[in-house]
Amino acid sequence: MKTLMVALAAAGFLVAPVSVNLLSAQQTDPQPTCRMCEGTYLPATEIQDYLKKALAEKRTDQQARDVDIGRAHIGIGVVHRGKLDAPAPNSVAEHDLVSEVYYIMSGSGTLVLGPDIADLKRRPATAETVRLFNGPGNNGTTIRNGKTYNLNPGDVVISPATKIEDHISYVMVRIDPDKVTPLMDEARSKEWLATPRNPTAPRGE
Repeated sequence: MKTLMVALAAAGFLVAPVSVNLLSAQQTDPQPTCRMCEGTYLPATEIQDYLKKALAEKRTDQQARDVDIGRAHIGIGVVHRGKLDAPAPNSVAEHDLVSEVYYIMSGSGTLVLGPDIADLKRRPATAETVRLFNGPGNNGTTIRNGKTYNLNPGDVVISPATKIEDHISYVMVRIDPDKVTPLMDEARSKEWLATPRNPTAPRGE
């Protein structure tokens, strides 16, 4: 059988499919779809380059890696959000197909988690985040009866921030079993980092 290990390391992130001895697995166990796949390394220096690009080009979310592990794609996003006194319009997000896990690196913020989203509107298919990062979904204005959390470095959460005192930067692990996002390797990452943002390109969260 095949398992996936996503490891946090001082030097960066490691996405490593791990093989397990199939001879010891029962016949009823699912068979691996990614045999002896290579691991993918994302160094801390590259993550910092994404944060610098976010500041220079007023970006929020960037996809640093998107790896095919057989049954799913695993994406690593780098996110920086500046000071925010109150939630932006339609800042609540819901994704149909891609789950996200956030690891807070620096800064702090307040978020609300909950399933009851008010004023849902479909995210446009042309939005950069839909096309490249987290696939189709909806945005809303608020979460009814949500639970509030204060975010600090080292915390792990799933949900957008709704109040940010100064800034918040985090690495996001995206789990995409339907493979709706395009792959992103080291070469494409370097090309992305070296290409200035087109000021007329549509943005979108």
